[in-house]
Amino acid sequence: MKTFTKTSLIISTYNWPEALRLCLLSVREQSVLPDEVIIADDGSTGQTAEVIEAMRPLLPVRLLHVWQEDEGFQLSKIRNKAIATSSCDYIIQIDGDLVLHRHFIKDHLRLSKRGTFVAGSRVLMSRELSDTMLRAQKPGVSPFQPGLGNFSNRFSISWLSRYMADRYKTHDIFALRGCNMAFWREDLLRVNGYNEMFHAWGREDNEIAVRLINAGLKKRAAKFGGVAFHIYHAEADRGGCRENEVYLTDALLNKTVYCNQGLHQYLHNAEPARLTENEFAL
Repeated sequence: MKTFTKTSLIISTYNWPEALRLCLLSVREQSVLPDEVIIADDGSTGQTAEVIEAMRPLLPVRLLHVWQEDEGFQLSKIRNKAIATSSCDYIIQIDGDLVLHRHFIKDHLRLSKRGTFVAGSRVLMSRELSDTMLRAQKPGVSPFQPGLGNFSNRFSISWLSRYMADRYKTHDIFALRGCNMAFWREDLLRVNGYNEMFHAWGREDNEIAVRLINAGLKKRAAKFGGVAFHIYHAEADRGGCRENEVYLTDALLNKTVYCNQGLHQYLHNAEPARLTENEFAL
């Protein structure tokens, strides 16, 4: 597949180096590689840095590690720092607990379209399958193997993906997962990226989607494309979700486009052309 779009793959992570390594191995197997990979690390210990350094020579693209101090759940902040570090036009965003289908990047690039952002989904893996894959550190997943949920999300079918992109839940802001989204970088700059008022799990992805839509963008769906398999783990603490619902409701009611505490505060610190592969940015 030929493409002239330069692509950053941003992978958020926190203290799960085994999952991150498996995720990076699945990136290495992509039929179309991103131009750079940026690890958005929300305060992990040195074990995660060691995995990244060990994986660096195995990946044929630039691998950057953007790290911040562990001050509790700060996903919006570390994503903003990673976006500021990006040197590419198009940003595909995932979490480090995903194993990517080999056409994941290719599918997302096929769906990329000016004036839109893309929201994908995931396939849940059972605890048993997840444990097996983490031990083996082999990223291949068959869509028919035992231990997978979400049957219709398992398949990459290019013609069906194109058909569904502008038809599947295009107006539903809750039909998206922050672990599988893609944006034009200029659009993220326009809305000031993620809202850093979010200090707990939940709704930061819906809120940025609302602001992008308020800015005039349309949501496309990665259905039957952009397939990602989610490694099992216990659910996150949802204690802060009620406060986050308030921020989301505010963006909906006030037709908010630009958040005050967001991406632009990092841009003067991040000159992508000057970063090296061994630099811990920001």
